[in-house]
Amino acid sequence: MRQPDATPKGGPLASDAIPDPWGVRRAENLLTTLEGVLSARVVTTPLGEVSEVHVLAQAGLQPKQLVRNVESALLAHLGLKVDHRKISIAQTAEVKPIETLEKSVVRERAMQRGVLFEDLGVRAGQRPLRIGVSVGLSVGGRRESGEEEAADTPRGRVEGAARATVVALERFLEKHSLTVESVQVVEAVDRSVVFVSVQGMGGRDGTLLTGTAEIRESPERAAVFAVLDATNRWVDARRPV
Repeated sequence: MRQPDATPKGGPLASDAIPDPWGVRRAENLLTTLEGVLSARVVTTPLGEVSEVHVLAQAGLQPKQLVRNVESALLAHLGLKVDHRKISIAQTAEVKPIETLEKSVVRERAMQRGVLFEDLGVRAGQRPLRIGVSVGLSVGGRRESGEEEAADTPRGRVEGAARATVVALERFLEKHSLTVESVQVVEAVDRSVVFVSVQGMGGRDGTLLTGTAEIRESPERAAVFAVLDATNRWVDARRPV
């Protein structure tokens, strides 16, 4: 979690306007994106090592599964390995407070504005040992698709799916572009996770975007969701209204 070039003075501070040398807020924001997690607090030592992780989750979820999800997310997204004994889970009652209801409404509306996955297709390529990957996406009823040809290997398939997703995403943009930097399959806490890094470009500015998705149905499908995890907010802020 420690950034090599950052030298904190007086330890982490709470204000969003002040730099976050240990990456605490980034870790907390990541954890609140996990299913069922309402809020998260990460406590570090003066040296920046994680000493405690406190998670508030919805009732009805398995605490052990939540702990595994927290471990996997921190390791896959931030490269941070945290002992499960440092993670504590608290769950709300079935009746949700008004703040939780408001948060759910905001998240639902955000999903309506964001890019949605429609379909994924894999076919034989035009040359031997090659495949064609197509990805369909939509925003507000507008549908676009992207296609890429890749090597018919496990690595080639996930890279092809990631690149096809980026091709489809760029059709929603006018003055900005995206390029896939890397795609990796990471094994973390008995889970296989696709980790992607995507470069977002516009004018002279470039932004490195990262995202993850657990492999459930197929590695190619997880690669699509990992790219969307990395780019959804960036694309939503830059596509024409």
